[in-house]
Amino acid sequence: MEELKYHYKYPHPSVTTDCVIFGYDGLVHDMKVLLIKRGREPYKGKWAFPGGFLNIDESAEDCALRELYEETGLHAAHVKQLHTFSEPGRDPRERVISIAYYSFVCLQDVKGQDDATAANWFRLDDIPPLAFDHEQMLKVAVKVIRREALFNIIGGELLGDKFSLDELRRIYEAVFCSAINKDAFYKWVVGSGRVISVQESPGYYKFNSVWKAVSAVSFV
Repeated sequence: MEELKYHYKYPHPSVTTDCVIFGYDGLVHDMKVLLIKRGREPYKGKWAFPGGFLNIDESAEDCALRELYEETGLHAAHVKQLHTFSEPGRDPRERVISIAYYSFVCLQDVKGQDDATAANWFRLDDIPPLAFDHEQMLKVAVKVIRREALFNIIGGELLGDKFSLDELRRIYEAVFCSAINKDAFYKWVVGSGRVISVQESPGYYKFNSVWKAVSAVSFV
């Protein structure tokens, strides 16, 4: 690597990425979150989100996807940036800023590897004590996905090329951990223009590549 031309006398924070991965269990219509058990200090033996330090030659998103695969064996098709966690003292090792990402995936087998001794899926109502500030990270992630679900049709990653409104509704109920009003939900979804009916398969829909923005609606 070419010698750096610029050096600064001020201390620099380290940067990590963390992944909040929501896994949908289509068999029981339940939403879970992926955690790894830390194999190193600090917080050795505690559960946390997959993540790690950013390499000097990679983007934050590339780091998130790399760490996710290295620690769990999971390939995520894509991740979305969630929030930047930068409170001083959030990591006992040094000044660390974490860029968190989130994604929805269908539930699949995972395995703890690299510096993770285990990896497992946990129900949202059965989360163990978490390392660092990851409890706060989870609260932010749940708030963000629920807010997004009120303004956009989410769940496309979890559905096939065609799907019923019941399948989409069950994903929403898993996200909100609550039953929702069917009539209000179906009216909102169809009226959004985000989905269109599949002519050759009555009762089934597919996502529309051209769609208008939708307004929030109360169906929970």
